[in-house]
Amino acid sequence: MRTRLRRLVVAAVVLLTATSGLPAAAADRHDPRDRHEQLSHGGLSAVVRYTEYGIPHIVAKDYKSLGFGTGWAQTADQVCTLADGFVTVRGERSRVFGPDAATDFSLSSATSNLGSDLYFRGVRQARTVEKLLAQPAPRGPSRQVKDLMTGFAAGYNAWLKQNRITDPACRGAAWVRPVTALDVAARFYAIAVLGGQGGAVDDITSAQPPTGSAATGADAEALVRAVRERTADAGMGSNAVAFRGDTTANGRGLLLGNPHYPWHGGRRFWQAQQTIPGELNVAGASLLGSPTISIGYNAHVAWSHTVSTGVPFNLHRLTLDPADPTVYVVDGERHRMTERTVTVAVKDGAPVTRTQWWTRYGPVVASADGELPLPWTTTTAYALGDPNAANMRFADTSLGFGKARGTADVLASLARHQGLPWVNTIAADSSGHSLYTQSQVLPRITDDLASRCSTDLGRTTYPAAGLAVLDGSRGDCALGSDADAVQSGIFGPARMPTLKDAPYAENSNDSAWLANADRPLTGYERVFGNVGTQRSMRTRGAIEDVAAMAERGGLSIRDLQRQQFANRVPAGDLAAADVARACAALPGGTATGSHGKAVDVTEACSVLADWDRTADTGGRGALLFDRFWRKLAAKVPAAQRWKVPFSAADPVRTPHTLNTGAPGFATALADAVAELRGAGIALGSRLGEHQFVVRNGQRIPVPGGTESLGVWNKIEPVWNPAGGGYTEVTTGSSYIQAVGWDGSRCPVARTLLTYSQSSNPGSSHYGDQTRLFSGEKWVTSRFCEKDILSSPALRAFRVSERN
Repeated sequence: MRTRLRRLVVAAVVLLTATSGLPAAAADRHDPRDRHEQLSHGGLSAVVRYTEYGIPHIVAKDYKSLGFGTGWAQTADQVCTLADGFVTVRGERSRVFGPDAATDFSLSSATSNLGSDLYFRGVRQARTVEKLLAQPAPRGPSRQVKDLMTGFAAGYNAWLKQNRITDPACRGAAWVRPVTALDVAARFYAIAVLGGQGGAVDDITSAQPPTGSAATGADAEALVRAVRERTADAGMGSNAVAFRGDTTANGRGLLLGNPHYPWHGGRRFWQAQQTIPGELNVAGASLLGSPTISIGYNAHVAWSHTVSTGVPFNLHRLTLDPADPTVYVVDGERHRMTERTVTVAVKDGAPVTRTQWWTRYGPVVASADGELPLPWTTTTAYALGDPNAANMRFADTSLGFGKARGTADVLASLARHQGLPWVNTIAADSSGHSLYTQSQVLPRITDDLASRCSTDLGRTTYPAAGLAVLDGSRGDCALGSDADAVQSGIFGPARMPTLKDAPYAENSNDSAWLANADRPLTGYERVFGNVGTQRSMRTRGAIEDVAAMAERGGLSIRDLQRQQFANRVPAGDLAAADVARACAALPGGTATGSHGKAVDVTEACSVLADWDRTADTGGRGALLFDRFWRKLAAKVPAAQRWKVPFSAADPVRTPHTLNTGAPGFATALADAVAELRGAGIALGSRLGEHQFVVRNGQRIPVPGGTESLGVWNKIEPVWNPAGGGYTEVTTGSSYIQAVGWDGSRCPVARTLLTYSQSSNPGSSHYGDQTRLFSGEKWVTSRFCEKDILSSPALRAFRVSERN
């Protein structure tokens, strides 16, 4: 009965859409009626209907066909970006683009194409992904996910075969070629290991045995700094908050998701709805190359993710055989490292062959100035353990979310598949439940294990940064396993920091401790994150905002929309008045800049005093405060910045009271004023006049602010004073969703993809949602059939392997 119903609904959709217009790419070649006839005979096919802003609603009879429709539609919008990523995971960047060119860091930390290729060719050569695909579910991917991957590859290939590429980024390029399901799976693998092996690619591919007797020890402080930079990347992040039903106007849950992700390259989101009648109906955004919805909602539940503080890798110190630095000793027994010799083809040059060194713990990492500054000496080396290198479960976890009927099902999917590599999950449902959980794949480093087995280096890095450095010469220092863990060496679901049904559950990339300030989470292992330490400015501002919202109650979708674009600058609320007063008290209204010259700052005093403490595009004073705040952070150490220090007893409101007497304060102010004047930028100019992106020659003002300012609507712009100020955005607010329910079968959702669906300058969806973002406007979700069919922008057609 279920199968028959599914077929009837799909057939009805096809009949409804058969005579609708085609998108531009398809309409170039065929009349819609002819195309429907041609595509209806055999092979994979799906119905794709576009509504406003190029958002596709994909309907298919099964998972392979759904993957096909998703691959086809993603490729139509992002063919060049997808093709570039497939070149990466095949290890062919050096052959196509040259070995020395830089990557865009979308799929690894490799600083050059050669380093990227050496790693990914090694993965391909070792058949790592194939072995993971062969694992039975739930340790490996389900048949449904494998079908989605197969279908996605077929959809990508069909689009290439049936359409002309117009994007100048790859138009006519020979490197845009068909892919396989293995290529799609390899892209999932690359995303999974970003926090571990993928974040240490240069250290893996450049590690070589020592050739001399000189030995230097590892620098613990340098390693702590490196780990903190990796786990608190200013460019990445996210906010999300779920509200319990008793805080809302109708007793149902609410969720606001605001992931901060790259605006360019292979880690962009792409928006869609996926439907298999009677089986799956979910909307939201996918990471490029993924056939599942990564962040989204359905008729019952909504979820979002934030990058977590858990350290998804660990190190083992290897004790080496004095006679051979490629032999390590465990419990007195000698073990020879495995040589992984990789050859990479190079454009206009001879192939390059390098050897990587692998151990029972993982690859050897060594670099004086890399991601992990570690030496390889004649007596000691370090191996990187990455449990996500055995994780091909991300897609099944997300697919489980898409089918969930509540937050309990979200937790159930996390418990069954255990596939999220480096993110928290925040969710709300139509029954009024809220959820925060740091359910992710982490090495099973207990505090007890770290206490028993840490090396001298680890005794510094573990408490300071959560990085365990264990004694690899002892068998009793193995990671062990939890009974409820799907793979050995990771924590099981029972150990994950989780908060159920709090009035609000919020995360802004700090640890689980203050997901709700009134119900702090404690008792988890240090590898998950810290407790009782200073929170970021963004976390502090977010908790102030959402706690006040929950206490006020009666919340609706409009309140979520207001929160997203309030653009409040918490750093400004804390410090701007003090800055203005100290500025006005400077003798003669001048301050000495770094260049040693006096700068008249009188005008700056009044601009900062009058500033409304927001990062709205029309606000005056935000740009001046931003430039000052960055310079203050560079000149005044954090410990000297505030008069009232951090207190764990009052973590949201401390530290506070700016120390305007600190050496460097007046210099920072003078430098900010001189910088703006030197660029011809008025101190009191509107933010949007000098914080913008350019799309097809048009300036589009961008609201929001950088990490250190604490703005919920975070953006990381590129400073280009000669070009007029901040003239591009690298990362920041990306796929935003505000979701609730009203008792009907249709979720109430407002969404926004800040950088728009397509990377192609010739597409009508290259900057349309970016203009909405500039105007702080939203897209009203069309989830239910009646809403899709009533769209004035509706374009519907069928796609198939046969043209």
